[in-house]
Amino acid sequence: MAISPLAPAAFPSLPVIDGVRFATVAAGVRYKGRTDVMLAELAEGSTVAGTFTRSATRSAPVRDCEAKIGQDGTGPAAILVNSGNSNAFTGGAGERSVAEIAAAVARVTGTDAARIFTSSTGVIGEPLPHDRIIAKLEELNSTLDAGGIEAAARAIMTTDTFPKGASAEITVDGKPVKIAGIAKGSGMIAPDMATMLVYIFTDAKISRAALQDVVSRLTDVTFNCITVDSDTSTSDTLLVGATGASAANCDGNAEFEAAMKSVMMDLAHQVVRDGEGATKFVEVAVTGARNNADAHRVALAIANSPLVKTAIAGEDANWGRVVMAVGKSGAEADRDRLSIRFGDITVAENGWVSPSYSEEAASAYMKGQELVIGVDLGLADGASTVWTCDLTHGYIDINADYRS
Repeated sequence: MAISPLAPAAFPSLPVIDGVRFATVAAGVRYKGRTDVMLAELAEGSTVAGTFTRSATRSAPVRDCEAKIGQDGTGPAAILVNSGNSNAFTGGAGERSVAEIAAAVARVTGTDAARIFTSSTGVIGEPLPHDRIIAKLEELNSTLDAGGIEAAARAIMTTDTFPKGASAEITVDGKPVKIAGIAKGSGMIAPDMATMLVYIFTDAKISRAALQDVVSRLTDVTFNCITVDSDTSTSDTLLVGATGASAANCDGNAEFEAAMKSVMMDLAHQVVRDGEGATKFVEVAVTGARNNADAHRVALAIANSPLVKTAIAGEDANWGRVVMAVGKSGAEADRDRLSIRFGDITVAENGWVSPSYSEEAASAYMKGQELVIGVDLGLADGASTVWTCDLTHGYIDINADYRS
């Protein structure tokens, strides 16, 4: 599969997070000739937080993580992820698979099963061949490596065309703090309290409650503000582990929160840049709404519109489709106060095409890979920004034979 034209030049150099080790293996869950299982081990003293999909058909691993994530604990922890099979819509068999994997990881690593978090991504509705994963646990445990995060990012990919990583390094009270994260996601992307699969690690010292508060709030302004195809996955999971190895107390620390936000935003944008069939990265910025919720509703209506997204793919400055999306959003809007911009080009204002509008300039702008659609509703101060990509025939090609 060709790498997305919006991909970064290379996987970034991520800092080693003290207290975290990674291992990967080819278990043959579905794919042949590639790694498909990742194990991350977190040292004694680690705290873990997370957010998850609110899909009514969420997977067995998600439900298990939800049950475990609210428990305080500072013992060792582990995260095991497989690609190729989502273990979703698999009933009691799926729950047994999760329980058997957790029990086996506990035996091999010496970690309490209540501190083992699993994720699965891939085809829905097929039993997970967990025996293939369990058979590889000894190998995984014996090859754990603090520098293995890039290999971990590759092992969790499905239709992704590139592995995704991001990091930040700050100083808190004179002590260095490092954050490194990886993600997978390309299609079935319209998060609802979480996204795809994302794993972020830090050596910060922070309580579970404080970490959960940061993660929950930042999810709403990062991963919950991206969409590729308006479809929310059954498996969306975000887990954040803090080892405390830096000894820098980050409870309530604004600089730590800002650094965590930068990592989460970077990963969220990379997911959009790897949207299935994507050729353009699009920011939709809505201002002037009655409230922030209305602004978000309008932004998503534009970003999820197949007509808007195909016009972008065709480099067509069809601003009428943006008008349509605003109108269908359900948010309060006034035709005669609405204005629309493509980048710095004012397309429409006061409910009518702008006197200064140039179709030639707008068409030239649409040929770029990085686009901004701005909408001001002219009602109040509500604002929201979301990020999306175009919709091309490549999306159909990928998804028409996904199970083949």
